[in-house]
Amino acid sequence: MKLSVFAGALASFALIAGSAAAADGKAVFDKSCAGCHKAMSPKVTEKDKWKPILAKGTDGMVASVMKGKGPMPAKGGAASEADVRAAVEYLETLVK
Repeated sequence: MKLSVFAGALASFALIAGSAAAADGKAVFDKSCAGCHKAMSPKVTEKDKWKPILAKGTDGMVASVMKGKGPMPAKGGAASEADVRAAVEYLETLVK
């Protein structure tokens, strides 16, 4: 019985932590991504260049950032996959 209570609390914490990470997308983007995506292509303002990237979907973009691409390092300089996802979700709102 005690184990199930602990498991439930852990699951609740994971949901809260995930929500906190998503809410921090702008902060992660500003810290880890904005410097390059304001100066190098594809720039945030080049919405036409983002169309084929957006077509990969959120999961595809997260996978790409996690691996790194061209001059972008793995994880894009973010600390974790949750941070990458939060930054990608925020970026999607900027470039659509």
